[in-house]
Amino acid sequence: MVLRCTAKLLNLVGARANHLAALEPSDADWYANLLWLDRRKCLLLAHTGTLFSVFAADVRKADLLPLGSLVARLIQRELRAEGLPLDTFGNLDPNGVELAKTASRNVLGYMNEIARQCEYAIAESGGLGRCDIERLNGELRRHLHLSRQPPGYFVPIDLVRARSRRTARSRK
Repeated sequence: MVLRCTAKLLNLVGARANHLAALEPSDADWYANLLWLDRRKCLLLAHTGTLFSVFAADVRKADLLPLGSLVARLIQRELRAEGLPLDTFGNLDPNGVELAKTASRNVLGYMNEIARQCEYAIAESGGLGRCDIERLNGELRRHLHLSRQPPGYFVPIDLVRARSRRTARSRK
């Protein structure tokens, strides 16, 4: 799995530029961003091809090391929460995570939009400690996003469910 991290996150985990994967961007990539919300570090993940997102609140630097382990665990947790197969996005081997720089301004733009939704939800609930993160994650995946592709919009969870059905059919 390729994890394309923002400079903030790469800095925090101490990733050196010469240790980053130099791979072509793919719809199978994941993006990761470090957010500061309510004076706490938070992690936002998004799958490039579907924008299936995962928000993790109040993460510590120690939680982020090794990053692959945390990311795989968070994605699997959210797949379970949605009742989706754990292999929906392929093999989520924590030891197979390759860190890379971000490559798509489009995905980063969507992630900024998702980050704003997190900010608003946290503020509306009275702070990070009072926010129902499980519910927030579910809402983020059901938010309508505009797209240049027909029909002009998409909902991440719908894309992931369609992907899961295609994968299940191809196994038969």
